[in-house]
Amino acid sequence: MKNTTLLFLVKRTGRDISEICLAMKKRGFGMGRWNGVGGKVSDSESVENAAKRETLEEVGVEVENLKKVAELSFSFPHKPEWDQLVFVFITESWKGEPSESEEMKPRWYKIDSLPFESMWPDDIFWLPRVIDGELIRASFSFGEGDVILEKDIQKVIAL
Repeated sequence: MKNTTLLFLVKRTGRDISEICLAMKKRGFGMGRWNGVGGKVSDSESVENAAKRETLEEVGVEVENLKKVAELSFSFPHKPEWDQLVFVFITESWKGEPSESEEMKPRWYKIDSLPFESMWPDDIFWLPRVIDGELIRASFSFGEGDVILEKDIQKVIAL
């Protein structure tokens, strides 16, 4: 199982997250879906540094502070090479404006209008909880055709 990262740029109104930056994946694994930015962790880097590097590469912003909000384990029994442990972060602090790259096309969404129908099917189960401030540890098993075969989602005190 490979380690990967996922990062969401967020804006707050008062104490609540009011907007989130999602990016349309233009190629490769997850193509055609809105998601956060991120990718594989190389052997020589921490998950935090991988999240920062991937964010710079994919949407052109330099992340300053990260908060780990979830650890998600994904298994694909029909395609085990896709199995991964995803370290999910949010940040409210970055330099630059998100911009389109060869891989991702970013867009800001209001929290009450997230495009779940164009996202990974698991997102609806954990992302709203993260937006509400919960720390999550979850596992999902996917069958062919994006069918969720099993899911287990736990609120945790620390990650």
